[in-house]
Amino acid sequence: MVDRLLHTPGVDLSDEGRKLDSQWIDVGNNVCGVLHDHRDAPAVAARFVGAGWSSRSSTWHGYEVETSWCRLEIDPVDGPDILLNGVVDPTRLDELGRLLGSFGLPYELELSDENNVTVREIKG
Repeated sequence: MVDRLLHTPGVDLSDEGRKLDSQWIDVGNNVCGVLHDHRDAPAVAARFVGAGWSSRSSTWHGYEVETSWCRLEIDPVDGPDILLNGVVDPTRLDELGRLLGSFGLPYELELSDENNVTVREIKG
């Protein structure tokens, strides 16, 4: 899959990953977080692609990455961090954390319920 990564200046794209399962499409955002001390959104998107996820440019500087159980927006902000937000299968939050950890990225994630109340936080 990595060899099928399409690269144009500043954009890493792949449509080979799995699409978000339909059960999660209408859930709305239930996960948010931050990647600390990392401003290179294209490199983060490329890491997800290398792990088998799909990726597309979603804003001038942001990306959307997706697999069957999670869809995340990767948005660089002023300062040294990248914001994450999207939807995740709540039973796989730890798996998302392990993936970010395997990328060598320090992170914080918050899982919210349907009332937007934080029900779980993890850091790595």
